[in-house]
Amino acid sequence: MNNPFLHLNFQFQTFIGMSKKQFIPFSELKDKKAIVVDSTHPNGLILSHWRGAPTPNILRADTSAAIVLNAIRENIDGLELPYVTANHFDIDGFVGVWSLLNPELALEHEELLRQMALIGDFRELDLNHPLSGEALKLVCWINARERELFYKPFAADEMEEKEAAQCVKKFEYFLPRFKQVLKDPDWERGAWEDEVGDVLLGYRTMYSPASKLTRYPEIGLIIIDTPEPVHYYALFSRTVGFDIVLACYNTNRYELEYKYTTWVDIASRPTLPRLPLAPLAAKLNQLEQSNYTWTADSVTETGPLLRLQGHNLNREEAYDNPTQREIYPSSIAPQELKQTIVHYYQQAYQDIKPKHNWTWKEIKALGQEM
Repeated sequence: MNNPFLHLNFQFQTFIGMSKKQFIPFSELKDKKAIVVDSTHPNGLILSHWRGAPTPNILRADTSAAIVLNAIRENIDGLELPYVTANHFDIDGFVGVWSLLNPELALEHEELLRQMALIGDFRELDLNHPLSGEALKLVCWINARERELFYKPFAADEMEEKEAAQCVKKFEYFLPRFKQVLKDPDWERGAWEDEVGDVLLGYRTMYSPASKLTRYPEIGLIIIDTPEPVHYYALFSRTVGFDIVLACYNTNRYELEYKYTTWVDIASRPTLPRLPLAPLAAKLNQLEQSNYTWTADSVTETGPLLRLQGHNLNREEAYDNPTQREIYPSSIAPQELKQTIVHYYQQAYQDIKPKHNWTWKEIKALGQEM
């Protein structure tokens, strides 16, 4: 006969083993085997949604934090490793690292942590979810403290290894403090309330008659007409299930962006591959009569933009909210611009089918064919 107390004791001992872990800098992986979160490295157990990462199939999920939570719940081999690391700091990676260091609390707050990762990585806020309001507070608390005490995302030195080194201080700050804010987000209300307020104002606009959505699911494109730029968490709240966003603002201001959902391997649905934006920029420049120039980021950027005067932006500004950068007026009328973009993607994707787990090699090969 099964003894439930033996099962509970085994589970308790498992958590004790899991929780005796230490965060180490990514550079120490050359000497220490570790659990690698939201990154890749040959010397460890990889729990990451990065494209091509050797994450066990049983754990696959859209965010790295969700993969970590799946691993804890499944108690997979490798969780006994004593070290945890990541090569950058962001919401998704932080939640994954913290969860491995605090497995019991992580499962206690599992759905809240999953929501944090979705908002932080994909910017897809859904206030219909019962825990999204609390998750938003926690995400904005991290955002605020990160801006106040450290550097913004992509504001570190350009070289990846320098980000891996510089982000350690962020982990050292947030890892011991997050438990308190998780239990009581209002503990540091002053840190997050301004950004939460901005998000909620933008969210209200996005769900008002002032905003109009046009969807093209066969090419993964959604067009959002709204008067003024809003916070990303509000703008992308309407984009779940889509991977390309064309934002159209008053006075012919436009930005087109590939979402981060096509930089990683998401498990919830198949996607179309990213295609080069430069040919589309060239088409728009043929139509543009202003003194501004359409520019396009590489598809290997985390969230590549097509916009006027994009060369004026550094990576920090491109990653920041649309409200924090100048968006220039175009001479191209909205209907003409939309038709040009829709036709470009309809032609480009006509012989390509959505699938899971595109490789960068496949994506680059498709780009060379255009």
